[in-house]
Amino acid sequence: MATVAFHTLGCKVNFYDTEAIWQLFKNEGYEQVDFEQTADVYVVNTCTVTNTGDKKSRQMIRRAIRRNPEAIVAVTGCYAQTSPAEILAIPGVDMVIGTQDRENIIPLVKQFEQDRQPINAVRNIMKTRQFEELDVPDFADRTRAFLKIQEGCNNFCTFCIIPWSRGLMRSREPQSVIQQAEQLVAAGYQEIVLTGIHTGGYGEDIEDYSLAKLLWDLDKVEGLKRIRISSIEASQITDEVIEVLKSSDKMCRHLHIPLQAGDDQVLARMRRKYTTAEFARKIERIHEIMPDVAITTDVIVGFPGETEEMFRNGVAFMERMKFSEMHVFPYSKRTGTPAARMEDQVDEEIKNARVHELIDLSETMQLAYAQKFIGQVLEVIPERAHKGTSDSGLFMGYSDNYVQVVFEGSEDLIGEVCLVKVTEAGVNESRGHLVRVLETAETAQVVNL
Repeated sequence: MATVAFHTLGCKVNFYDTEAIWQLFKNEGYEQVDFEQTADVYVVNTCTVTNTGDKKSRQMIRRAIRRNPEAIVAVTGCYAQTSPAEILAIPGVDMVIGTQDRENIIPLVKQFEQDRQPINAVRNIMKTRQFEELDVPDFADRTRAFLKIQEGCNNFCTFCIIPWSRGLMRSREPQSVIQQAEQLVAAGYQEIVLTGIHTGGYGEDIEDYSLAKLLWDLDKVEGLKRIRISSIEASQITDEVIEVLKSSDKMCRHLHIPLQAGDDQVLARMRRKYTTAEFARKIERIHEIMPDVAITTDVIVGFPGETEEMFRNGVAFMERMKFSEMHVFPYSKRTGTPAARMEDQVDEEIKNARVHELIDLSETMQLAYAQKFIGQVLEVIPERAHKGTSDSGLFMGYSDNYVQVVFEGSEDLIGEVCLVKVTEAGVNESRGHLVRVLETAETAQVVNL
């Protein structure tokens, strides 16, 4: 039996895409083996979001070639899309497929087996207007299913290479999204995470349709318990989206809304499409309609030209926003982006000090957020045994508002909706005890103990 091994670098969308490519190999009768083992085909799904992403991608490609020089080595993903020639120049690479046409991977493998000629299947992503339909009916993680609803981005922020590697914004057909959601529910998933490169932009390219309409259509999917949006820009949270968040009991009380910087001058240089005042208005509105909502965010520290004063403005703004967690990244130059060419790059040591300060702030905020729920009963879907060992009798899962709760339970609770009373709060995980398991969606009700 032919074997295939995968290595994925980068973001969740890439992991989703790898799963989709695996389905194609699986349907062809391939068996999947670990990347560290000898395989007939190696697929490396690359990342190019930073210069380091390129470097790590090259390392993994070389590792596959060393592991089995006889194997077919196929490289896909963002780095493959932007630099196909660079990748094909690595001796031992047999084919390069970018971030489209991946449904052709099996025919391409067959073509290579016959001709033994390196294949460059990358075409201009900027001309692509079609969403690539690649289904993932099953995930290793049995509790949360990812559903990719769009691809690409039109924003061209000055620090970001992604529009060049993923192309422009294109949405998946609404019918196709709903169908996939129904299949996932039938496969036993209670929570669906809507994902994409610029997820909140869904529907911008569809006549008379929008993200809000999609959310209402998903709200009608029977047996679906939770809908989570992986990420959404403040500007995409329209009044219609707010209406869904307010009225649908399936929408999770958790939104990831990237801020990137808390100072208007920095935001303008980043070419972000909002001011801090506009961002704050959206956040306040969401807090009004969804009490106890968790709002997580991304922040880039030390963007070119960020002065101490701009950074201080940012810290004060973040404190005011009361995020439940911040993902903090030091700015790193991405060759080919306008920001990499900006004169006033920030000194690495200053950058590191600022990063540490924001990580400390994030941990303070995470704890403050978790403490609000001590004594409350939350709906938690256990995902796995705590710390990976089931003999401790402890299991972990997330509440709809993204509090990670650890509690005593048993293996058969995984994937079920459990009512758990929070007893202790922590930065990354809280403790609780099981009150009861909800049998079906119909009997679900909030219990105040």
